[in-house]
Amino acid sequence: MTRVMICGDLAWAHKECEQMFAGVADVVIMDSPDRADFLKNLKPGGKYAGIVGTYRHNLSADRIGIFDQEIVDALAETGVKWIAHNGAGYDQIDVLRCKEKGIIVSNTPGAVDDATATTALYLMISALRQFSKAERNVRSGLWKAGLHSGNAHDATGRTVAILGLGGIGLRFAELAHAFPMRVVYHNRRPHAHAPAWCEYFPAERLDEMLAQADVLSVHVPLRRETEGLVGEGMIRKLRKGAVIVNTARGKVIDEAAMIRALEDGHLGAVGLDVYPDEPSVNPRLFDFPNATLLPHMGTETCDSQKKMEIRALTNLLDYLQKGKGSDIVPEML
Repeated sequence: MTRVMICGDLAWAHKECEQMFAGVADVVIMDSPDRADFLKNLKPGGKYAGIVGTYRHNLSADRIGIFDQEIVDALAETGVKWIAHNGAGYDQIDVLRCKEKGIIVSNTPGAVDDATATTALYLMISALRQFSKAERNVRSGLWKAGLHSGNAHDATGRTVAILGLGGIGLRFAELAHAFPMRVVYHNRRPHAHAPAWCEYFPAERLDEMLAQADVLSVHVPLRRETEGLVGEGMIRKLRKGAVIVNTARGKVIDEAAMIRALEDGHLGAVGLDVYPDEPSVNPRLFDFPNATLLPHMGTETCDSQKKMEIRALTNLLDYLQKGKGSDIVPEML
């Protein structure tokens, strides 16, 4: 029978996985303790030999590393044609090498929209209202020491600029609009389904958008061209006292430039769920009482994670049964 592999965490959809692949494919669990063992077992005679597709979760990188050229080439050699990645971001996969080797990569964009957007909403509110410092105060018995209403702002009536209006960005826009807030956004092109109250700013008007923003919420994927996208120039074009929220990837923002802007007061606050070198966090960020920091919690709900698992598994199953799954990443199109 056809063989597929579960590579990484499958926490919530074990029963669904069994039901989906029953009579369709044998499911092999990747249990290698390290990369060398994983690569060895992809070869003929190994326990992963002959797999045609794999479900992948980022947690597998803790043992075997990212899906770089070495792993992609080994997967291609054993016959893999589909990698069903669990997650919206897929920067841990060398998708260009996959394309060269004839391996399709899918992700799970829609399944993460609500959980990540609500994380961004929390970070924005906390940053505007000083809630992170306030919670630390009350736990330390300091009550309102160092909290000043002049540093806190209502979300209502303010302008939030969204950098990257994909599924997560659009869901965040809906949540922010409920206050109501004015919502502006920048994409490479207008979003076909953006509501009328989402104001589009093309590249030639990006500076104009930044100058009007009280909050800049970052939702672009991490690619070569987006690394450091939010740099010194973009940050300094924000109005003084603006807030930056990042639930995308840490490397999308020039961290040193962001810290300089916090130091000199150009930025009023930041709300961060992601960092350039996770799980390490720049200790300099801990010095800022106006920084709300989370340990990459964007999709950490059982509800969203189960949706993500089922969506990734469905893409893999569709490949086996129909020859093609959904959610193919843009680089493959």
